[in-house]
Parts: sequence; C-alpha cells; structure tokens
Amino acid sequence: MTDAQETAADTALRTTGGGPPDENVPANGLPTPLLEPREGIPPVVASDDALADVIAAFAAGRGPVAVDAERASGYRYGQRAYLVQLRREGAGTALIDPVGCPDLSGLGQALGGTEWILHAATQDLPCLRDIGMRPSSLFDTELAGRLAGFPRVGLGAMVESVLGYALEKGHSAVDWSTRPLPDPWLRYAALDVELLVDLRDALEKELDRQGKLEWAHEEFEAIAAAPPAPPRKDPWRRTSGMHKVRRRRQMAVVRELWTARDRVAQRRDVSPGKVLSDAAIVEAALAVPVNVGALTALPGFGHRMGRRQLEQWQAAVDRARALPENELPQPGAQVAGPPPPRAWADKDPAAAARLAAARTSVSALAEQLHLPQENLITPDTVRRICWEPPSPLDPDTVAAALTAHGARRWQVALVTPLLLKALATGA
Repeated sequence: MTDAQETAADTALRTTGGGPPDENVPANGLPTPLLEPREGIPPVVASDDALADVIAAFAAGRGPVAVDAERASGYRYGQRAYLVQLRREGAGTALIDPVGCPDLSGLGQALGGTEWILHAATQDLPCLRDIGMRPSSLFDTELAGRLAGFPRVGLGAMVESVLGYALEKGHSAVDWSTRPLPDPWLRYAALDVELLVDLRDALEKELDRQGKLEWAHEEFEAIAAAPPAPPRKDPWRRTSGMHKVRRRRQMAVVRELWTARDRVAQRRDVSPGKVLSDAAIVEAALAVPVNVGALTALPGFGHRMGRRQLEQWQAAVDRARALPENELPQPGAQVAGPPPPRAWADKDPAAAARLAAARTSVSALAEQLHLPQENLITPDTVRRICWEPPSPLDPDTVAAALTAHGARRWQVALVTPLLLKALATGA
C-alpha cells in the first residue's frame, strides 16, 4: 500500500453527506504538500519508438489507468491536446507529446477494456478522441465528488479533502503548446495523475457507503457512450456582450467580424480572442463605422493595429452594411423548448404553478441526498416536462418523458414521484 493509499484509508472523507469520524487529521490541520512524482519527472514521449515502449508498458500494467490532458486554451485555436498524462500500476507515469505523436489510437486500443480515471471527463474526452483515445469505461472523480456531496470538487480540493495532500496548481493556465515544456510544468502535469487511482478508490468506498455507487456507474456509462457534441449553430451569437446588439444590421456586423476573425485565428493557430476581442466586435457592431478612420476611433481598434488589419475588419463591416434586408440575420430564435420561466406566469399560469412545485420538490430532495440539484435532474428537463406534461398523466408516462430527455435510471426512479405530484398542480 502506498503512502497515499494509507492516507486515504485513515483520513475521513469530509463531505456534506456526512463522512465517518476523523481521528487521524494532522494536529495542525494542514495537508501534506505533494512536491515530486514518486518516480521523478518522466521523459516526454515524442517519437514512435518511445511511444511503442509506453504502449507495451501500459498494456502490461494492472488495474485502472489515470488519464489527463493539457490544452492551450486562450493561446491556440481549438481545443487540441498538447500533453497527455497517464499512470497505471506496473507502468508508472507517462507524459506524451501529441505534437510529436499525433496518433495515439494504438495506445487507446492497448487500454481497451481498462477503466479510465479522469477528473471532469467531459472536458478532456473531446481532445482525447481527436488523437484516437476513447475509453470503453471510465470513472470521473469530479462527478463522483458531486454525487458524494463534496462542496468543492476541483482536483486540488478533492485530493486535499480526501487524501490529505496539497497539489501545486500554479501552471493550470499556461500555454501548453510551448516547446520544450519547462520541468516545473512537467512536474505539475505528472502530479495531476499521481493520485487519481487513490482518489478513485477512496471515492468509490464513499459512494458505496452513501448508497450512491450504482448512480455513479450509470453516470459514467452515459459519459463514455455519449457521441461527440454537434457543431454549434450560429456560434457568432455567443459573442460576449451580444445582449447589447439589438438591430439586425448590427447583428450582421457581429456575424461578419466573427467569421473573419475565426478564419484568421484558424490560419494562424491562435486563440480568436488574441486576433480581435469580443468587446471590439461589439463596439464595431454598435457603431457600424463607414470607413477605416471611424473604425480606428473605436475601442479595440487603436493605433497598435496595423493598416492592413484595420482594412480587413472594415471590409467585414462593409459586407454587413451592403447586405439587403432579407439577408440580415434574424434576432436569436428561441431554442426549441419552453419559453424563459419568467414569462410563464403570463403565458401559462398553470405551467408556472407546476414548475414552482417541481422546483421546490426537486430542491428539497437534492438537499436531503446531499448532492447538487442539477445532478439529481437537469433544470432543462424539469422545465420541458412542466411546460408540456405527458398525457395521460401517470408514473409510466412521466418516467418515459424523463428517459426521453436523457435522465438515467436512478434519476427516473427518484424524480418520477416528485414530478407526478407537481404536474397535478393546477390540473
């Protein structure tokens, strides 16, 4: 048993669900700093030969595998992985450079049938899929912490409260596309998977103690089986500050500038925000400048921007100014589903009463179970069912409606009685 496992066995799980009595907390109450990986910082794997050695070692390893990925969000275009970290008993820790080894499908196949341990899996799975790594089963320590009732579920907070160790988190927002990667960054990356297996084992015990382990398994299965998210429709509408833009011509300016910026960012492989800020796009949309001189006077288009750049942004504005009325974007169409809840009282008072009753019941049960309300059932699912209740109204139709909206079996079993009662409100 490792020191971390002994700590996990001896240290109480301090959760809102009520962990066992804690009799082994250090007298000063402070966590133990974790400063170095057990075997030191491993060399970065960036060649086919080195990758083959890693694949062989991890295929021969034992038990689940801890997996993490580092991206260059805010620095590079897209969400590709720039470092992949793995740890498995019998194989140690590996740090793999996806720039030098862009195809990790062989590693993914070698780990087929092995449980992957990730923290906040939905953040890392898309970039891992892009390089050929897809788990058949997983354990998400962040989601496990939510279900177990931990008030703070970041990796550092979880390792500290469950295992009694303090992780150094100073490099979480660095530019991971930097080459070569500095040793302090590599140390941080290796430590991110150092204790994931220990954390997983301790959380499994706590979930089992609370009677929630089967719930967690259903959640993990759903994450592993979920298809990639479809591309966003009209992503330009998500420009920060878009709520200030009311007129269709102004919306067209946002669309043209956003599209032009995205092309430049993709070509240069930099974050779109480093090409042109959202704030500058909105300023240009509100002003609809008629020439480069007017554009230059706006915030975000100052003297630091070259003439050629200014001309390309003005050309985008001019394209929006020249559009005929029938080609201007329409105001944001209501997403399929019910209207905003604030409008329910006027549009459908009975639906508003149903929603109020459902929210109260769901909130009370979530508090009783010591887990976030959104993990018991998503607010969107509650809204949709309260706006258009199933007919006839009975346990089977409510359960079918919940299942159709993606609720898992454990959620359906717990929430169906609550919604059945709430949906009868005002009937």
